[in-house]
Amino acid sequence: MKIAYVFGTRPEIIKLAPIIKKTTSKNSSLIFTGQHYDFDMSLRFIEDLGLRTPDFKMKLTKLQNSTSDRATQTSEIILKLAKCFSEINPDSVVVQGDTNTVLAAAITSIKCGIPVSHVEAGLRSYDWRMPEEHNRIAVDHISELLFAPTKQTAAILKNEKVHGTIHVTGNTSIDAVSEFIKKAEKKSKLNIDHDFILTTIHRGENVDNKKILQSIISGLLNSKGSFLFPIHPRTINRLKEFDLYTKIKNSKKIELIPSVGYFDMLNLMKKCSFILTDSGGIQEEATSPLINKKVLIVRKSTDRQEAVDAGMAEIIGTNSIKISKSINKTLDNPPLISKKTPYGNGTSSNQIIQILKKKFN
Repeated sequence: MKIAYVFGTRPEIIKLAPIIKKTTSKNSSLIFTGQHYDFDMSLRFIEDLGLRTPDFKMKLTKLQNSTSDRATQTSEIILKLAKCFSEINPDSVVVQGDTNTVLAAAITSIKCGIPVSHVEAGLRSYDWRMPEEHNRIAVDHISELLFAPTKQTAAILKNEKVHGTIHVTGNTSIDAVSEFIKKAEKKSKLNIDHDFILTTIHRGENVDNKKILQSIISGLLNSKGSFLFPIHPRTINRLKEFDLYTKIKNSKKIELIPSVGYFDMLNLMKKCSFILTDSGGIQEEATSPLINKKVLIVRKSTDRQEAVDAGMAEIIGTNSIKISKSINKTLDNPPLISKKTPYGNGTSSNQIIQILKKKFN
């Protein structure tokens, strides 16, 4: 078996890490596309997770600063990946999620006659505003092996009559939390000694729309909550552009801190009262029994419906009044939960490796 892992963003690295660690440089190659905005930071992050140095590293000229860059970025990755694949000649290309890197890798693979193995297949928000929705639908229908995190995502794939073979494996995000949370507690340098609601907002449909971002911030400020807000560079730029940054800085309710790494985020998730976010990965990670925190989803839809169905997450939308009421309600009712995560028992990476070996050995 010879596998090529392709990844370009930190969420992909986190979720592929438990799988990568079960292979070696003899039977796998690592290809880093550099899709994330900070190339050097991402390479340090790979090292922090204990992964070996990628065999191929790209520096992209287009980093998705505009809508047209999405197409240019994807095509640039395709051109560079074609050269990598011709050198490696892998039995399968393994990708995770729904980024431009994932789409580019899947297109390149099928054009080169290489089977695609898609980790975290079958997620759907049915929200066509999301570029991720376009990517994952296309990749699911290109893939030969589809590793669905839940029975619900597997049913979606069956209903869409995908070409490949579907396997329900759980989500590797739960594996990653189990593997890294103790290390996170030791390595985290954040010292927060007060109650807080962990808040992350970064999605384009939320931060690039002035009215929506104003509504979200208003919802926070008009609630009874105290918020710790690790702020994404894209979000801080929009807050300043929309004249919201000073309003937040002058508030005693919202504490802005620079964007944090994976270990710090795990530590904050464990220490917080509950979480308010538009992140998909956090919705999964919060269900881990090692974190076990309620999540309020600041979106009109979610691609992690299983967490909502389990009562571990709630879609609250972007209306300021609804946001305030949801925060206050959650504060009044202690959000301690002890339900089983819908995303598996932390053995997803083992299952995926065994399926790959059976298929390609």
